[in-house]
Amino acid sequence: MSILRRLRLLLAIISLIYILIPLVVTIPASLTSANYPSFPPKGFSLQWYTKLLERPEFVEAFWNSVKFAFLASLFSVLLGTLGALAIAKYDIPGKSYLVSLLTAPLTVPQLVLGIALLIYFTPMLLAGTPTGFLIAHIIICVPYVVRFVLTGLSGFDYNLERAAAILGASPVLVFWKVTFPLIRPAVLSGALFSFLTSFDNVTVSLFMVSPEMRTLPLEIFSTMQDAYSPIVASVSSVVILISVVLILILEKIHGVGKLLGSAH
Repeated sequence: MSILRRLRLLLAIISLIYILIPLVVTIPASLTSANYPSFPPKGFSLQWYTKLLERPEFVEAFWNSVKFAFLASLFSVLLGTLGALAIAKYDIPGKSYLVSLLTAPLTVPQLVLGIALLIYFTPMLLAGTPTGFLIAHIIICVPYVVRFVLTGLSGFDYNLERAAAILGASPVLVFWKVTFPLIRPAVLSGALFSFLTSFDNVTVSLFMVSPEMRTLPLEIFSTMQDAYSPIVASVSSVVILISVVLILILEKIHGVGKLLGSAH
């Protein structure tokens, strides 16, 4: 193995360790028997997971997160898939600019995006409402669906659609029987990534949330400001577990690395 390859491997290992350190610290800290987070944990206890179920604000925030993440992923899949199909199949003027516009939220810092949405939604009376919150999450999720579906369409053989149309299939039937089965892994991957993005989001949500509408990441953020308790570590461990499971499913279906793949 050359020196350059060894350096690359060493850098990759160091980067991986750096990324995994928060997980390595948070999960054991949630199992402590002490009244404060500690690493290494002081003893072993599941009491903080039990107490988590006794905190209605966390339970309600969890279901709020699930509800908004599900709706955001649903609408993102519908809009993102239609947009990606239109871009891939039709010769639209300024197609490259359109792709850049649809994927712009991936490059704009979410802090800036949250401020912009707050300024835009306030005159429309959408700031601090469930509708405004959902629209904001759809905006940050659609780019992932567009990217996944465009990647899935990169090697698509449009002769299959033409053959089905020649045989008398309607456009809807062509899509359902020919196109969708071939891009289903990309669509499902976009849906899972959208769900994960919405479920874990904090930055944009901070600008869209109201006191009556809280999500789990925001509840964690708020609790951390008031008290430093192991219950925060237990909630964070639950979020980590959900995220890891979804990422493993995503990798199994489509491959996380393909998110950055070329659209053509």
